[in-house]
Amino acid sequence: MKKYDVLVIGSGAGMGVASDALSNGYKVAVVDKGPLGGTCLNLGCIPSKLLIFPSDRVAEIENSKKLGVEANITKIRFREIMERMRSSIAEDREQMRKGIKQAKKLDFYEDTGHFVEDYTVSVNGKKISGEKIFIAAGARPLIPNVNGLDEIEYLTNESILELNELPKSVVILGGGYIACEFGHFLAGMGSEVTIIQRNVRLVANEEPEVSELLLKEMSKRMKIYTNTEVIEATRKGDLFKIIGKERSSGNTIEVTAEKVLVAGGRVPNSDLLKVQNTGVQTDSRGYIKVNDYLETSKENIWAFGDVIGKYMFRHSANKEAAYAWHNSLHGKRLPMDYTAIPHAVFSYPEIASVGMTENEAKKKHKVLVGYSKYNNVAKGIAMLEEEAFAKAIVDKESNKILGFHIIGPYASILIQEVINVMANNMNFKSIFKGMHIHPALPELIPSTFANLRERKD
Repeated sequence: MKKYDVLVIGSGAGMGVASDALSNGYKVAVVDKGPLGGTCLNLGCIPSKLLIFPSDRVAEIENSKKLGVEANITKIRFREIMERMRSSIAEDREQMRKGIKQAKKLDFYEDTGHFVEDYTVSVNGKKISGEKIFIAAGARPLIPNVNGLDEIEYLTNESILELNELPKSVVILGGGYIACEFGHFLAGMGSEVTIIQRNVRLVANEEPEVSELLLKEMSKRMKIYTNTEVIEATRKGDLFKIIGKERSSGNTIEVTAEKVLVAGGRVPNSDLLKVQNTGVQTDSRGYIKVNDYLETSKENIWAFGDVIGKYMFRHSANKEAAYAWHNSLHGKRLPMDYTAIPHAVFSYPEIASVGMTENEAKKKHKVLVGYSKYNNVAKGIAMLEEEAFAKAIVDKESNKILGFHIIGPYASILIQEVINVMANNMNFKSIFKGMHIHPALPELIPSTFANLRERKD
């Protein structure tokens, strides 16, 4: 059995740990069945954004009529867009592979691995062990228990990336960020899109006002059913039929489409790893349990990223990886700080958020809440953005920012100023110390904080 100083399971955020371990002279093994680079590079963040960017342009062209500009889209080269996405990812993956081959003291096991005993993993019939083990094994699509779904061909956020021909129609099961992003992409490309969401709101983890506006805007381009349970899936000739039941009225709906996209959430890969064989505990949903220092229930085994289910974003996984590595080396451990973990939903309109929602904040704090629409600032007026807005949530006593939420153009860029303030534990008044270019859209941020008020329930 081959023994290593550091054993990393997962080639996404786990590669950060592998790199740091090599820099410190350790003998390292990385285990991943592939694709090399993990979910973000191959199946998540990167490919979806390469696809969504063209759809953003389509939506902007269609929306430009309100500005007095009328234009027609003469052709969308769907296959070219898909092939460009795949070739870009393949190029990045090949660069990673070259780096792995050149690295000394690094062995890469490109196969499925699972624990067989304490600190020991079996990969393709070979046993390897590690003194320190870092689990960054990610997650995979959750397939809901729907009658007949296992008997039809359906797409996931992974298999949809292999399409070469645009489906004329697609029904999406789910209403989270994956469903909304791919719904936007497919509608922009020209598909007839239907979304069926079990929850009463789209992107249900966002602020209610944000979800409401997203539903309103996306409904202009596709059919959306909320508060509707999918109960059956069948094939109907060359099409698929999805039957749903409205949870409030009990009425049934029927949707037929050329393709079905399942976007009902994620499930961790801990079961594939058989982590119980090395004494690592999981919760009721299968996510690996970790403490504030990213330590599992087993000494010298750490876990981070999607497999622990806290914040399923690559940027948070990278941060967790850095903390886990630090804590594996130093007696003075650092607790992972999730205060300023941001995220974005690249729908149309775009959403960005950091920190608590208002309801979360009110459970622990006396809060002030501020709103500002885009058209409260000069650039927003020029853009004719009448409904896009930002929302701030602040602790009344300390003036610390508890949460900030934006829905509208460039949301993921605009929110960075707030993230930086929160990450440095500064109060909201520091926003006003720096000049904001006039007339530019970042004026939305101080405008939102200038409107802070107590909210009466």
